[in-house]
Amino acid sequence: MSNELVDLRKQMDDISLKILELLNERGNVAQQIGKLKEMQGVKRFDPVRERELLDLIASHNDGPFETSTVQHIFKQIFKASLELQKDDNRKALLVSRKKKPEDTIVNVKGEKIGDGNPHFIMGPCAVESYEQVKQVAEVIAKKGLTLIRGGAFKPRTSPYDFQGLGLEGLKILRKAADEHQLAVVSEILNPNDIEMALDYVDVIQIGARNMQNFDLLKAAGSVNKPVLLKRGLAATIEEFMYAAEYILAQGNSQVILCERGIRTYERATRNTLDISAVPILKKETHLPVVVDVTHSTGRKDLLLPAAKAAMAIGADAVMAEVHPDPAVALSDSAQQMNIPEFHEFMDALLNKEKKKIHS
Repeated sequence: MSNELVDLRKQMDDISLKILELLNERGNVAQQIGKLKEMQGVKRFDPVRERELLDLIASHNDGPFETSTVQHIFKQIFKASLELQKDDNRKALLVSRKKKPEDTIVNVKGEKIGDGNPHFIMGPCAVESYEQVKQVAEVIAKKGLTLIRGGAFKPRTSPYDFQGLGLEGLKILRKAADEHQLAVVSEILNPNDIEMALDYVDVIQIGARNMQNFDLLKAAGSVNKPVLLKRGLAATIEEFMYAAEYILAQGNSQVILCERGIRTYERATRNTLDISAVPILKKETHLPVVVDVTHSTGRKDLLLPAAKAAMAIGADAVMAEVHPDPAVALSDSAQQMNIPEFHEFMDALLNKEKKKIHS
């Protein structure tokens, strides 16, 4: 190998190190810009600014690389800088596992969701009467479960569908739950109802349609009560995390995330269960994750396999709907289990869990 080639390669190494040094320097400046944009509420991606930089590069390019080649290289640098700003922002998020590496455990009257053990949230879609809720509460308690769900306020697609019993429904839930030492999970729709709900619910549920109701998120974040936040109908995982951030930012860290299926082109199920969201959320956040198998599938024949999949992939809890007589239910009659089906469902899941422990 000639001395000239060795010298040229040495020059190439020195230049590469200088480029690396300048890239890292540029990255540091990009992070500072990202923080300023966040403080000012400005979007990170600025296409006008990117065009100005590309034009600047084109006007100063003297070769030997083609201008299009140089612009392509710099576009990759711009993209990497934007990702660097996003990663830096994620580190600052209160929901981020980078911010809090250890798991958050939400204690609901002794039921520690997120402790590594399976938990179950069961109950009717809508509260219809005391007798109805009492029957479900009784079988839930006998099965050893401690969390009952039920809708008192029902956001419905049609304004003519049953909208729930409102405050009376919450009172019914509370009475039946107290008789069987259960904790109540129920949805609240209006920020002004949060304070009232504290007397009746143990977990405030924020439904899919309200995932980005920011006033409601802030109101739920301002009280000392666990919140179960459902993913929106077409929300990305990032949007879901930011919705949870609204709650934590108000001081309430007792947040449970709920994957309940998202809307896609597929019509075989009511929604499409994004089962991969569970490990992603567990990796990106420190919050416990629940899977609602009823709303994600909308099919009773899929509840058990969906629940098994949820537990296998790391969900902290499974939510499903139970009604004494689904055929006469005022909402979602086709997807609710009756009591014998509930027993079969729970026996299959609990026996599977026992086998896993013994093995």
